Amino acid sequence: MNLTSMLRQRAADDKPVRAALIGAGKFGSMFLSQVPTTPGMHLAGIADLSTDRAKAACRNVGWPDGKADAKDLDQAVATGGTFVTEDSMALLQDPRIDVVIDATGIPPVGIRHALAAIENGKHIVMVNVEADVLAGPLLAQKARDAGVVYTMAYGDQPALIAEMVDWVRAIGFDVTCAGKGTKYIPGYHDINPDTVWGHYGLTAEQAAAGGMNPQMFASFMDGTKSAIEMAAVANACDLTPPSNGLTFFPCGVDDLTTVLRPESDGGQLKQKGTVEVIACNERDGRNVFRDLRWGVYVTFEAPNDYAKRCMWEYGMKVDSTGKYGCMYKPYHLIGLELGISVANAALRGEATGHSRYWRGDAVATAKKDLKPGDMLDGEGGFCVYGKLMPASASLALGGLPIGLAHGFKLKNKVAKGTPLTWSDVEVDEGMQAVQVRREMERSFANR
Repeated sequence: MNLTSMLRQRAADDKPVRAALIGAGKFGSMFLSQVPTTPGMHLAGIADLSTDRAKAACRNVGWPDGKADAKDLDQAVATGGTFVTEDSMALLQDPRIDVVIDATGIPPVGIRHALAAIENGKHIVMVNVEADVLAGPLLAQKARDAGVVYTMAYGDQPALIAEMVDWVRAIGFDVTCAGKGTKYIPGYHDINPDTVWGHYGLTAEQAAAGGMNPQMFASFMDGTKSAIEMAAVANACDLTPPSNGLTFFPCGVDDLTTVLRPESDGGQLKQKGTVEVIACNERDGRNVFRDLRWGVYVTFEAPNDYAKRCMWEYGMKVDSTGKYGCMYKPYHLIGLELGISVANAALRGEATGHSRYWRGDAVATAKKDLKPGDMLDGEGGFCVYGKLMPASASLALGGLPIGLAHGFKLKNKVAKGTPLTWSDVEVDEGMQAVQVRREMERSFANR
């Protein structure tokens, strides 16, 4: 409750929290728009594969001319400006940087940056949920061992859900279900970069003007992003994924406590303590009343009759039994809220959610019939989507994580709708991300 006063004190002491952003895409740009008006925070460096693109992003969000033109980090620190570079490791290794933000969206790159940040004693904000689901439990453990913070990005749904789950448990209630809303499309697993904008309600021109990547947004629509984010929530909050993937129940905020309660109490959940994504539209396309397309929620169970009565007395939306309640947040503002994670890590030494367990996984699953020789093109592409699974099921299957389903060649036929396994592809075992994932599987398999 006191981040603002802590940041203002850092500003008054001329000791701002110094951050470095890696990746100046949509999420990074949203953070860029907020940094100039955040007291006590200095974005000293930006790393991007294209410095021209990164500087254009700064201009696009309203930075004044010259603010992103520091010739090096020395000048940026001295003047309060920002050094833009293609060399992410230069920022990761500089002792003046307190917090590093990985917003690349590329799992192997995120793992490399996280390990480098930890090695150099820096807190790491992992916007890259794909990397977190690939190896987050291990990365978080390595960060704890090194005395630094590894954290999810506040503003993105997993961190917001983790905050709500923590609130529920901290006041003595049991979590029934936690998750987010989204738009559901029949046949959604087939969506690819060529077809995504029509489903998303945008033209290709509008998407390009907003700096939106068609493959990334295809992953939002084909179920992959939902699978990844719910795996991250399961891993951060010790919740159990559904045994056969997400269901996407049509559900508005007024029906959360009715739909997202156990079947034994008249709901649609197979079990308590799970994650689920709800749809903002019915299966026939009609909009759900008071939908939660842009928001997050948690449903919970009162521990006793007195608590049940209090929930009803104070106007909480409860189910017909009176024992299930809910809280929700109607919006998430992703990068606009990212400063909360940066400040929490630097000033409190706390994460805004991080993977403590390995409960969920997102496994690459064929979008079409695949044949030997096909080259996988990653999440949101033409070949595979990510399916949420309990980590134990993924491990037993030998499932290929969606975060590594890029650039590997198929060895076997894989029928549409079938999860891929490690044995189906030619794996580069010398790849850092593969080695880290293998280490995570060994370390967390029996926990």
